[in-house]
Amino acid sequence: MPPHVSADHPAAQPPARGSVDALISQTRRLKGDIDAVRQDAQGDATDPEGRWQRALCDLARHQLDDLDAHLAQLRDGPRLAPPAGPPPTAAAPRDGSLVSRVGSAEWNLLTDEAVWSEELFRILGRDPATPPLTLDELPCVVLEEDRPKLTAMVTDCLVDARPIDGEFRILRATGAPRTVHMMGEPVLDSDGATASMWAVLRDVSELRRNQRAVRESHDSLQARRQAQTEHRRAVELQEAVLPPHRVPLRLPHQGPSTLDVAARYLPAASTSLIGGDWYDALELPDDETLLSIGDLTGHGPAVTSNTAMLLGALRGMAMAGAQPARLLSWLNQLLDATVRPVLGSALCCRYRPRTRTLVWAQAGHPAPLLFRDGTGRRLRAPEGFLLGTAPRTAYEQAEEPLREGDLILLHTDGLAPADRLLALAPLLDGTRSAQECVEAAVQECGEAERTDDACVLVARVTR
Repeated sequence: MPPHVSADHPAAQPPARGSVDALISQTRRLKGDIDAVRQDAQGDATDPEGRWQRALCDLARHQLDDLDAHLAQLRDGPRLAPPAGPPPTAAAPRDGSLVSRVGSAEWNLLTDEAVWSEELFRILGRDPATPPLTLDELPCVVLEEDRPKLTAMVTDCLVDARPIDGEFRILRATGAPRTVHMMGEPVLDSDGATASMWAVLRDVSELRRNQRAVRESHDSLQARRQAQTEHRRAVELQEAVLPPHRVPLRLPHQGPSTLDVAARYLPAASTSLIGGDWYDALELPDDETLLSIGDLTGHGPAVTSNTAMLLGALRGMAMAGAQPARLLSWLNQLLDATVRPVLGSALCCRYRPRTRTLVWAQAGHPAPLLFRDGTGRRLRAPEGFLLGTAPRTAYEQAEEPLREGDLILLHTDGLAPADRLLALAPLLDGTRSAQECVEAAVQECGEAERTDDACVLVARVTR
């Protein structure tokens, strides 16, 4: 902002026309370059990064358009409003066009006269044939909640000789509210008193809309990148915790295998967030095998971290000889004692190859499905409540005798209802391995239909 204007000094002359024309030419070349960049940024309308790039290009183009108009006004000088009478024969600039975005005004405090440029009448939605508004009348076109702001700016300028630099919203006779940026200074007389005030007013409604679009698209892009980062971390942690599922689970037996085991984690089709479904297969020191599956509430890295904690505790206690019911009781106490308690279901099975017996317990989880000779049935569930609901809950366990060739299927509720899985008995009877059983169950239940993530674990008794 230049120093305060004195009423005794002549107005500054416009700069040389040639230098301004050169700036205008450079600005228009930049506008062409921006148009080319925006064309390259065209793409999928749903892509947050593409929207952000296009919004930035639109904002840059808008600012260059304004710069072009400002330079043209600088070259041509201000256009004062025509005197009252018949309108000029030339067409007036379109409302909202570049020419109508910047106007100027001067208010004489001694005579209470006001002089407005033609553009200012358009910005404020006033008829150029009517007298310009005085400083006392100006608030009538301003939104009521912004009037104190305008009054404070004008008072500071007239009383304390402070420059004006602020925004307020106006309400024209037609259309939505517009945002106007006002810059001005007092004009001092020879005694240093304020004689008048001049101001430049600019319609910045489109500029502010473009800036909001840039902020919103940038926020959307940041949120997407944050979600992708969290998803990647959750996937990495989950893959580090869960046993591999793309190949049959190989237990490090010393002798011939007694179980053929395979499993699969299936993400939800409707969300990119990793859920709390988990499974595990662990060979125990006494040649027995622990098969377990469950589901913790929640999604994302936090629930994956809780899954890692739960699986670590489960494996450690099982290796120490804890039976399924005792395992669930301790896991229940563990989840209840965490800093952020969570709820979860779980199913723990301990297979004893010497007697071909499945010892199992459940905590609010679907019971194992037993397939034998082309038919399937749901095992009768012992009593057990969700993990994390009550720290002193007692869990019961059951035993089920198995035969060579029997197939046990464990699943979380996100896979399919038990009745639908039991209907797969003839199909599963024709498979040659646990891995084929898993693939058949996944294919029949439909990967694209799930609204929640799921796990399935199959164990076939081989001898």
